[in-house]
Amino acid sequence: MVVLLNPPTEQLSLAKACKPKNAHAAAAAIVPVIDLSSPNPAADVARACEELGFFKVTNHGFPKHVTARLEAEAARFFSLPEAEKEKGGPALPFGYGNKRIGCNGDMGWVEYLLLDITSGNPRPASLDFLRETSATSLCSALSEYISAVRKLACELLELMAEGIGIQPRDVFSKVVMGEGSDRMLRLNHYPPCPQLQGLAGSAGLTGFGEHTDPMIVSVLRSNNSSGFQIALRDGTWVPVPPDQDSFFINVGDAMQVLTNGRFRSVRHRVEANRCKSRLSMIFFGGPPPQQVIRPLSQLLTNGERSRYKEFTWAEYKKSSYNSKLADNRLAPFENML
Repeated sequence: MVVLLNPPTEQLSLAKACKPKNAHAAAAAIVPVIDLSSPNPAADVARACEELGFFKVTNHGFPKHVTARLEAEAARFFSLPEAEKEKGGPALPFGYGNKRIGCNGDMGWVEYLLLDITSGNPRPASLDFLRETSATSLCSALSEYISAVRKLACELLELMAEGIGIQPRDVFSKVVMGEGSDRMLRLNHYPPCPQLQGLAGSAGLTGFGEHTDPMIVSVLRSNNSSGFQIALRDGTWVPVPPDQDSFFINVGDAMQVLTNGRFRSVRHRVEANRCKSRLSMIFFGGPPPQQVIRPLSQLLTNGERSRYKEFTWAEYKKSSYNSKLADNRLAPFENML
């Protein structure tokens, strides 16, 4: 991995300002909030996936000490000297990265750890790297967090199936939680960006550029720093008010295909912050490499045609990794209706 420690600000893109001016208030009203302790949250989950592809969950039962511990250990890791953290490179796509996102020239004001957790815990190579950086306590915190976040993701996927009226209830969760399923955990750290002090206007510096997630589902937890934004259907960007007690859920590209477009994959991005760091932890749930992705037959009723060509997850991953962040990755797989 090529690591750029201090790229000139002009190499990083400026994000267009959010609209309207009262965007924080607007976003708070737009983003669905779903109480998982309510009697029947499935219908609300499905509605959120259909209308926005993004929602916040509260009363999720996730142990607070687990998130607090991982957040503290991650912050400790990212505070290590660069030479220590760089022991995780240059193995792509997993390990430590700094500024460079992927292989196709995308840059961001971010450093990260990307871990393969297909087996349920970080792969041994990842653990060896962390031990070499004197971050053995991070390994333990990661394992504890991964176990809990998998349970939450499974619950949410089953609510999605129930809410859209398909059987069996585990039709999505068994694909993501089965043996060989493609699961990853990403820890993103967005340091304060002093270069922003000299920028005029309301444009922000890109922390992580606009994109959709290729997986089936993403489960996001962040600290209490702003910067995360989603795009509405009309292309308007709105900031998502931070909430460190809740989780945010993204529908991914693969889920959009499985539901024949009923659920939509949400476009999102992160802006850098002038004076506060942002730390986020994202669980990505995907299918096994040879899993064929196509709309579920239960949803193709009354003569409805598939909006997508079928493909394997391995084919889609290869295609998405060869694309730029902002590309429409599903475009090559769409059927002409």
